[in-house]
Amino acid sequence: MKKTNVLIITLAVFMTTFMTAIEGTIVSTAMPTIVSSLDGLKIMNWVISIFVFMTTVTTPLFGKLADSIGRKPIFLFGIALFVLGSALCGQAHNMVQLILFRVIQGLGSGAVQPVAMTIIADMYDPEKRAKMLGLNSGFWLVASIIAPLLGGFIIQRLSWHWVFYINVPIGIIALVLVLVFMNESRAKKKAKLDVKGTFWLMVLLLTLMFALQQLGTLSPLYLLGLAAVAVVSALLFYREERKAEDPIMPLTMLKGRQFLAMNMTTLLIGGVVAGFEFYLPTWMQGIKGANATVAGFAVTPCSLMWVAGSFLVGRMLKRWGVRKSFCGTLMVILAIDCVILFLPISTPIWVYYLISAVNGISFGVIIPASQVQSQVLVEPSNVGVATSFNTLMRFMGQTMMMSIYGITFNTVVAGQLAKHPQLNQGMMNKIVSSAKAQELATNLVPQLRQVLFSALRGVFVVSLVAIILALIFNNIYKEKKQA
Repeated sequence: MKKTNVLIITLAVFMTTFMTAIEGTIVSTAMPTIVSSLDGLKIMNWVISIFVFMTTVTTPLFGKLADSIGRKPIFLFGIALFVLGSALCGQAHNMVQLILFRVIQGLGSGAVQPVAMTIIADMYDPEKRAKMLGLNSGFWLVASIIAPLLGGFIIQRLSWHWVFYINVPIGIIALVLVLVFMNESRAKKKAKLDVKGTFWLMVLLLTLMFALQQLGTLSPLYLLGLAAVAVVSALLFYREERKAEDPIMPLTMLKGRQFLAMNMTTLLIGGVVAGFEFYLPTWMQGIKGANATVAGFAVTPCSLMWVAGSFLVGRMLKRWGVRKSFCGTLMVILAIDCVILFLPISTPIWVYYLISAVNGISFGVIIPASQVQSQVLVEPSNVGVATSFNTLMRFMGQTMMMSIYGITFNTVVAGQLAKHPQLNQGMMNKIVSSAKAQELATNLVPQLRQVLFSALRGVFVVSLVAIILALIFNNIYKEKKQA
């Protein structure tokens, strides 16, 4: 049987990692333009939330399918699905269509991400594997740095549709490389899939996210019905996980106080990161009037300094321990959030770049350290499950927090527009894009920016609450003495 071409398949894996990683920042960069084009300010956060949600709930399932029927077919399926979703997103004529097509993209991402890491593990021995996984993770950084520039260029020179079309050639090349140069025997191990547990988890998460997204518009009776569905699905999920041979989310891990505290911190700060990276470009364009490129680059210092923070993690944990290191870092994030809340609307752009850099260092400490500590706090046989659970919590945090941010943003905008009869939602859709804002009456721009300013400050108030909760969870963490 022909052997796998390790070099070419590694390249294909890196390409798929870059393809899925770039989606987050480049879409955030293009979001003000997309909103103005499709008139969807009220539901714009769903474009991010639904992608993250579908990736979140399907990642464990596709990982187990790869064990059952093989890496190659699942990987090819994920790439094809992601390419299809990207092509359809580029064809979207309204925000609802875009959100539905992002579901397909998210499903593809949920298949690509875990299987890509598994393929690297299959091809390399433990010594080289760590280096290759580290290099693969580096493509997330490359994507974060390139995305604002690429997104800004696409918006200004082409159209927002190409933000999605750009994935198509990359995905097709990767798909062909895997199809031709990857060979594997069918997996011998037949994993017992926790289908029922996965189903009830998806029902639970989807119900919660929909309830959070529509919290300000649904009637109390409807919300009560959603709450009942959530409770029932949670109970059924708990029952299935207790008896499942290989549960998608082992409940025994949650009995550990330290493990729970660490992952709740991940959930909350993961949401803070998502909100910061999503709403800062909107702040730059809508309030400061920066073009799409400059606005997109506002998150670049965060991405760059994230690496610096990751280099500090080891020394900090060794010198001060987990609890003190996390406490200090969370206090920095808290201070930065407070600074943002009190900055006047006239604050120059370079200040936000500085804020982005400091936040990047802090995020670069918290997120990697929480994953490492989640692994340390469980038995060696459960390290893989703990890593997956930590990733799941981070994605869940992003999904739920983006829903809460959306509710807050829309509530503040509605309240402010009610005070200004001369303003309307259509004008708000334009003010978030520096290009579209030029179509507005000059005398209305300052008022519209003030409304947007109030809404974005509301978003950062939510972040402030999340950071404080993370500090509380960190306070119940007690160091686990190592032998």
